[in-house]
This record gives sequence, structure tokens and C-alpha cells, in this order.
Amino acid sequence: MPQALLEVRDLSIEYRARDATVYAVSGVSFQLAPGEVLAIVGESGSGKTTVGMAIPRLLPGEAAVTGGAIRLGGTDLLALHDAELRSYRGRRVAMIFQDPVAGLNPVIDIGSQVAEILTSHLQLDRKEARRRAVDLLYRVGLAEPERVARAYPFQLSGGMCQRVMIGIATALDPELIIADEPTSALDVTIQAQILYQLERLRQERGTAILLITHDFGVVAQVADRVAVMYAGRIVEEGPVREMLKQPLHPYSHALLATLPRVDGARAHLHQIPGQPPELTRPAERCPFLPRCPKALSRCRQEPPPLLEQPGGATHRVACYNPVWQDAAG
Repeated sequence: MPQALLEVRDLSIEYRARDATVYAVSGVSFQLAPGEVLAIVGESGSGKTTVGMAIPRLLPGEAAVTGGAIRLGGTDLLALHDAELRSYRGRRVAMIFQDPVAGLNPVIDIGSQVAEILTSHLQLDRKEARRRAVDLLYRVGLAEPERVARAYPFQLSGGMCQRVMIGIATALDPELIIADEPTSALDVTIQAQILYQLERLRQERGTAILLITHDFGVVAQVADRVAVMYAGRIVEEGPVREMLKQPLHPYSHALLATLPRVDGARAHLHQIPGQPPELTRPAERCPFLPRCPKALSRCRQEPPPLLEQPGGATHRVACYNPVWQDAAG
């Protein structure tokens, strides 16, 4: 694997309330190289967004990182002071949020919001920042960027707001962009345009992208590798084509089996029985155990580690009885 830009090692995060603690992320590790797209997929509540928010340290106040390290270009982001962290946000790492309308200030025009990140990091006067803001809006594919710069968020469509968020995220050419469900609630035409903008960033600027999504169609279109999360853990990680063709973890296999097929080969959509576990105490066994058709007695003793599998040094799975064993007999 190329030299890593982002390294996440044994990351654990808890949400602490008065009456309970939620162990939202447990021992998550992965790497991301420059110019690479890594997709994190999984059901709602699996910890995808929590991992993404932890990297630029945007977690809410009730969240606490209880273990691990996050390194960007060799710098431990968890060790940075607030002033140092502000210089990293925008310049080195940026985030595109799931709800673009909620991510924009409703009482400030678009041009001022884009210009703000420029004036806060660069030695620019307001006039030059405004000019660059209009140029950024043009670069992300917005027609009539001068008009858009004068508009307010409520005057734009969801797709236009998402492009504005991409413009803000890329204003300072960050090395890493975290995109949290960037195509959520958008129609397929706008979705394709947003994905094109992300791919263009990767191709033209060498930007690394951490893509958080539940859409395997998006994963297949833009990602190089995919990590599947379940109950706060990565249960499988590997190259996209390999993962989609032959998933090894029973959960990954079940997720793909729930997808409709355009050739009509499935008369009925498969459902994964049961519910994800509550995360109010540390896992003492495999978290997928109650829903798994391949469980062994060993699965009840401790959570399986994420290990490389035969036939692919870049394909890892956390399972004592992976699917490949069926084919091997």
C-alpha cells in the first residue's frame, strides 16, 4: 500500500450521558493514502459518522475519545491544541456534512460564507476573498456563480447547497476530505454530478477522500477500498471489486444480498434478521452473533480480531468462520 496520509489506530469513542454510556466506536483502525477513496459503509448507528467526525475533532461535547491515535501526515490530531487544530481544519482536512442546508448559515449570503474560510486562513481583503469565492462556486459546477454568491441557502436546492459545501471544503486545497453521505436525499442526476465533482478533486488535486455512505452503488462508482462497520467495529476491509464480488464476513454478505438487482434475478429482497446490538456495554462476544447464520461456539467467547485473509494481503475480516471457508470446503 502507498505511504499513508491518514492513519487511524485502535480508535475508541464513547458517548456519556447521566444514565448510560454508549460504546460507539471500539478499536477501529484503517489507513488512507493520498489520492485514494476509502468508503465506510454500514447500517445507521454503526459508528460511521462518529469516526468521520473524530478525525477533525468535531465530536459533540458528550463524546469522548478513550483510546487510539489519529495521524494526518504524521501529526497526531488528538494531541493538537485548539489554535493548532484550527489551522489544520480547512487547510489540511475538511468535512462535507450530510445535510448541506443545515451546514450553512441561513442569514448569511453564500458568497460571504465561502469567503469566510479564505479570510480566516489567508491574507486576503474582503474584495479579493469575494472574487475567489465566486470562482470556487464556478469550479464546483454552479451556473451563474455571481447570482449564487448573492443568494441565501433557502433560495438554493439541496444539490446546489451540496456543491457550495464542496466549494467551502475545497477552498484551501486540503489533503483530506471527509464526505458524510454527500449524495443523501438527492435525485440520481444531481447525485451523479456531486460524485463527478469528488472524482475531479481526486484526479486534479490528489485529494484523499473518506466517503461515509450506505449506498453500495456510490461505493462501486467512486471508491478504491471499502470498510464495513457493524456495532462500532470494522468487520471487513478490502478492495472494492474484491469485496463486492466475494464478501468474506457474514454481515457484508448479508448486506449485499439485500440489494435489488437490475436483471430481476431476485424475486424477493433478502432481510437480515434481528436488530443491531445495544452498545451500552463493551462487547464480550462477536456483536453479529445473534444475527449470524454461521456462528461458532468460539464466537461467544470474544470479539474476533480484524485479520488478513488467505489470497489477499489487503483484504481483512473480523470473523472466526468467514464465507470463503464455504468454498474451501
